[in-house]
Amino acid sequence: MTDDPRSGAVRPERLPRWGQPPRNRRELLRKSLWIGIWLVFLSSPVHDLVSGHHTAGGIVGGSLGLVAFVWLYVALVFRNMSGRPLPRRPVVLLLVVLGALAALLCLTLGPHWLGLFVYVSVACGATLPLQTAYWAIGATAALMWLVGLHVGEDVARDLVLLVVLIGFAMTGVGQLVRTTVELRKARATVAQLAANEERLRLARDLHDLLGHSLSLITLKSELAGRMLPGRPDEAAQQVADIEQVSRQALVDVREAVTGYRRPRLASELAGAQVALTAAGVVADVPVEPDLTEIPEESESALAWALREAVTNVVRHSGAGRCAVEVLRRQTLDGPLLELSVEDDGSGGSGETPGNGLTGLAERLAKAGGTLQAGPVRHGFRLVARVPAGPAGHIGSGA
Repeated sequence: MTDDPRSGAVRPERLPRWGQPPRNRRELLRKSLWIGIWLVFLSSPVHDLVSGHHTAGGIVGGSLGLVAFVWLYVALVFRNMSGRPLPRRPVVLLLVVLGALAALLCLTLGPHWLGLFVYVSVACGATLPLQTAYWAIGATAALMWLVGLHVGEDVARDLVLLVVLIGFAMTGVGQLVRTTVELRKARATVAQLAANEERLRLARDLHDLLGHSLSLITLKSELAGRMLPGRPDEAAQQVADIEQVSRQALVDVREAVTGYRRPRLASELAGAQVALTAAGVVADVPVEPDLTEIPEESESALAWALREAVTNVVRHSGAGRCAVEVLRRQTLDGPLLELSVEDDGSGGSGETPGNGLTGLAERLAKAGGTLQAGPVRHGFRLVARVPAGPAGHIGSGA
């Protein structure tokens, strides 16, 4: 997929999934590049090592120290950005080691290594809690200042501001990662609670529907058993009552199951937003529609229409944009609820309707509605209308 040049929006798969472990090699490489690109500022220590100003022992020691420093830095920041942060004590210990290593390399190899404190500040801002990070960044800047005075380099005064600003900027990134992780956990919890609530509601409904009927069937079965030897006519009446009660219970269960399987327009709108965004389509979908006084059959028919339309957009159209509108309209035939789905793709180029649209038109007709679908100037448009309640605007674009 490519970015949408008309909106400047970046497709979701182009973005690093902060707060989550990489799912494949591509995401691992993308996150590694995102973090490792900032290592370009280590050019000064590397240039100092290859310049020939140090002894062989100094070059070997500096190279080993630099590798250890980079390894600690990348490990700390990468684990935090991947949603797998280390416990608090190991993080603090590794940050202390990172700061001590930066100071040791600067004191032994010279002022060209002062830039290492920038990475110490970044690691503090990315891995520590907000209040602790502020103190750690300040301590890093103070330590760099003292080391700079000892090595006799005025550039330390210029780097102090950079260390503080970059460190504080990384506190925002770290807070964003933590918030993303917490939000993802909260979403999973909400989904689990919703599923539990749905199971409880199903259990209550089945109990209410079948409890009385099954109790009555049991009672009449016992009566029929007692009457059967001497009063076969009365036993036959009880059996007939059992048949009637069981048939009514079956009807009630079927109606309940139909109600559970009936799609809801609000849920389909939320699902459409997720599906379109995941497919890289710039979506404009109403949020929190007001569906008061809308008949269940009408809402269900529009929900099926939206599902079919979004499926076509995602699978067949190749669209970059999709706009969904849900409106009430007052007509001579009474109030109508209108669903409009328009995209800028080529999914509607065919001259004859497909099986999906044909079945959808039949479903809408059963609810007293109509369907219009066909190509427009810059894409394809589907409009479904069903009987509704009082006229008024339903929802606004997200």
